[in-house]
Amino acid sequence: MSTPPNAMSGAAVDSQTTASALASTTHPFYWSVRRELWEYRSIYIAPLAAAAVFLVGFLISTIHLPKKMRDLAALDPMRQQELIQQPYIFAALLIMGATFVVAFFYCLDALQGERKDRSILFWKSLPVSDVTTVLSKATIPLVIIPLLTFAISVVTIWIMYLISSVVLAGSGVGAGALWSRLPLWPMTVTLFNHLIFIHGLWYAPFYCWLLLVVSWARRMAFLWAVIPVLTLNALEKVALNTSHFASILSYRLLGAPHHAHSAGYVSMDQLDTARAMELLASPGLWIGLIVAAIFLAMAVRLRRYREPM
Repeated sequence: MSTPPNAMSGAAVDSQTTASALASTTHPFYWSVRRELWEYRSIYIAPLAAAAVFLVGFLISTIHLPKKMRDLAALDPMRQQELIQQPYIFAALLIMGATFVVAFFYCLDALQGERKDRSILFWKSLPVSDVTTVLSKATIPLVIIPLLTFAISVVTIWIMYLISSVVLAGSGVGAGALWSRLPLWPMTVTLFNHLIFIHGLWYAPFYCWLLLVVSWARRMAFLWAVIPVLTLNALEKVALNTSHFASILSYRLLGAPHHAHSAGYVSMDQLDTARAMELLASPGLWIGLIVAAIFLAMAVRLRRYREPM
């Protein structure tokens, strides 16, 4: 006895409806991101450790802070502001450096680790699509890590500010010069712009390239990520005697242009809101995002059909 075609189509529709209802109630993307945070604790432990180490060193250095503030009084206001801001900018750079390394090695393991221990068989048995899985993994370096870095950096800067104020007030020097020469709000806005636009959006092609490589490579993902880049650069140099590919990579890696038609680059203390909007309107940013989307689409397809190791 054969099953009528309309019954089979009805069963398929019911199955799809049930799967959609299950996905909407369980929020697979949210829990996939939570899973990454549970499995890769270095995502938040590394920046917290970097911030803690720096705060210990900064606390020790405050012994000489009153003398330093007296010496700064003889300098011009611009130089005073520059020297006062230095430890705060360095703290943010240290935390950003730690999270950048974490993001790099996270991408190298995100789609390869589950194939090494064959846990991908379990994860694929769940009602979570490959698109959801890959996008949740890409969300970590593109969104979660920049926002986490921003939060930890801001808290660290405020702790440094409070420690300095207490030390100066207790020494009789007073914290007035510190308050007037340390623009915390502009520093916070600039830090947010740098992390979101540079570490999140501008570096997106690098992170997505790593995710693509680890979804294909069985082992030595780092070499497979680097060797094609070096090979293309060498081939262009030998065949055409040009270095356009290397220029594109350095342009993308060193930072974003401070203007769409400029050859300069933006440092962390220069990316104010106006320049961030210029960056958002620059073709280079959107070309990079399109390339990143292509890499992610290829990673989804490879995860769907690639067998465990």
